[in-house]
Amino acid sequence: MSPGVSPRRGGRAAGVARGEAFELRVDGGRVPAHAGETVAAALLAAGRRALRWTAGRGEPRGVYCAMGVCGECIMVVDGEPGVRTCVTLAAPGMTVQTQHGWTAPEADDATARAGGAA
Repeated sequence: MSPGVSPRRGGRAAGVARGEAFELRVDGGRVPAHAGETVAAALLAAGRRALRWTAGRGEPRGVYCAMGVCGECIMVVDGEPGVRTCVTLAAPGMTVQTQHGWTAPEADDATARAGGAA
């Protein structure tokens, strides 16, 4: 049997077993996650689709390729900007922030205070 798949009942898979539950801190709130899930998977399961906003137009972006190539799912994870959440495993106590453009929120704030564009 494949890992994570529950035993079969009547010739059909009974469901997917999920890892141990914990919470992520996301933009000041709490989001449920399970061991073995990526950050993006936990956010999608919680109903969140927009993971970052573009710098120029302020448009939402979310999971696109789901394999770490496109960068549409980047967020600030534990203070590090530009983390591809579709390939980053969620961990208990992890702090995640929405990213605006390609920089960390603090960098955007400093740029705005200096009168520049983020």
